[in-house]
Amino acid sequence: MYGVHTSGMDTSLTLLGLLDSGCEYGYELKHDYDRWFSPSRPLAFGQVYATLARLIKNGFIETLGTEAGCGPDRKRYAVTPAGHERLAEWMDTPDVPGYALQSNLFAKTVIALLVGDEPQVLLDRQRAEHLARMRELTAMKRDADLRTVLLADHALFHIEADLRWIELTSARIDELRAEVTR
Repeated sequence: MYGVHTSGMDTSLTLLGLLDSGCEYGYELKHDYDRWFSPSRPLAFGQVYATLARLIKNGFIETLGTEAGCGPDRKRYAVTPAGHERLAEWMDTPDVPGYALQSNLFAKTVIALLVGDEPQVLLDRQRAEHLARMRELTAMKRDADLRTVLLADHALFHIEADLRWIELTSARIDELRAEVTR
């Protein structure tokens, strides 16, 4: 029906969960989303309202009414029984780790070999980029709240896995070169 979520965070289901937790307005949703899930890359208001429109269209939320505010009227939203069911299904479905066997870095490595470039140069450049990002994330964790620390740790562990792959690929580059140029 919906499939297993395989990469990144599903914004619509996350917003549905925030609505289910007590948020009622698009403005609240956007700020709670940014606070909990995306402090460095805030969600655009347009994306929030487009997502709310899709959730309504899919029958997962409904508009309870509007209230006057300091500007346009504010719409109140609530999760429908179908929305509760969809949220429960999402929460109960594990994400597939490493589902995609496609990687830009792997593709660039193979293409470099195919066109006669030296892939070690791009692997070294990528390693430097990963290490710089690790330094940024580590600095972000200093004096941060637990939410920020956990988000940074999640990213750091993924970067560490990428770095292990870069090291392994560097060690096997001659073997890969022989296979690619065969």
